[in-house]
Amino acid sequence: MKDSLEEPTKVLDLIRKSPAEEILTEEKLTEYLTQNKRLIHYIGFEISGLLHIGNGILCMQKVADFQKAGINTNIFLADYHSWINKKLGSDLDLIKKVAGDYFKEAIKYSLLCVGGDPNKVNFILASEFYEKMGIEYMENVLKISKKITLSKAKKSMTIMGRKSTDSADLAQLIYTPMQVADIFSLGVNIAHGGMDQRKAHVIAIEIGEKEFGYKPIAVHNHILLGVNIDKNNREKIIRAKKYNERELLDEAFVEIKMSKSKPESAIFIHDTEEKIKEKIKKAYCPPRELEINPIIDIQHYVIWPYIAERGETFEIANIRKGGIKIYENVKDLEKDYLMGKIHPEDLKQAVIKYLTEILAPARKYFLEGAGRKYLEEMREIMSRVR
Repeated sequence: MKDSLEEPTKVLDLIRKSPAEEILTEEKLTEYLTQNKRLIHYIGFEISGLLHIGNGILCMQKVADFQKAGINTNIFLADYHSWINKKLGSDLDLIKKVAGDYFKEAIKYSLLCVGGDPNKVNFILASEFYEKMGIEYMENVLKISKKITLSKAKKSMTIMGRKSTDSADLAQLIYTPMQVADIFSLGVNIAHGGMDQRKAHVIAIEIGEKEFGYKPIAVHNHILLGVNIDKNNREKIIRAKKYNERELLDEAFVEIKMSKSKPESAIFIHDTEEKIKEKIKKAYCPPRELEINPIIDIQHYVIWPYIAERGETFEIANIRKGGIKIYENVKDLEKDYLMGKIHPEDLKQAVIKYLTEILAPARKYFLEGAGRKYLEEMREIMSRVR
């Protein structure tokens, strides 16, 4: 990274880009950039099922931005965390196998779909990393655990995709201390994840300076909505936002986010063209509503970054009246949708077209190429475990 004002400004702009919703803190990031400090990024993934456009495409868009900024990027394959969170039948050996086979390939092709370079990302398997660190990692976990109350550990369980009120075993309560320990044990200064990972990252920021000698920066992505939203959860979110009830909001988003564990809610990166069309046509898409609308969510956070990167426009055909409307920016499109000038079915057709195009590299690899064996194996695994 060149020691100049222009270069830090470009880096900051890339990190701010959608789908990033929050940087904690931008002041600390600016300080690191001004000091020409080497920036090291990581994002962790549970190994728990088929990759969808939320944890695949959306997260990899941001990883691609980090790469363009010249930042070292790391993907942490969190096999122990997945075991603790009872994924893939709580079978650690199976989790490790899936991490090294299907999941790693799915991440690579998600990154390829959004213009990133899979050869420039460093994959780290958590169990192998812990073995190399030895007792030092356990000391880090204990050091962090001493700074977290039992109440805070329980409230942080939403980072696992679980409600804090769910019954938990003791291992699940050390999930958050482990996640915080990962940041400092890896020596990264940019912790990246969805907004649902905010609680763990805030803890890292709060204790980092005193316990580990530096404060990390946290970059949080938007969380993509599942395509089929339950009316009760929609109303819960509206109420939580109105009265600023953070805990209720976190729990509601666990229920409506796109999830591997709810296949009907997700568009997978290797879905066939027919499957994409089927899911989008059935998707919840209320007219004149932007905030809790999965199709608006997909066009805003998945399709527009893809279009903008290529300097292209968004085209919507009017099925009933004929003609094509061309949009050069997302604000104009969403303004027209809010005013009722775009019919939900017309928007869905456009989303089907662009999603099919974006996912072409992953679909070709997993359905026609060498990745077919990984997908078939993964589907067989998913048919017998939860």
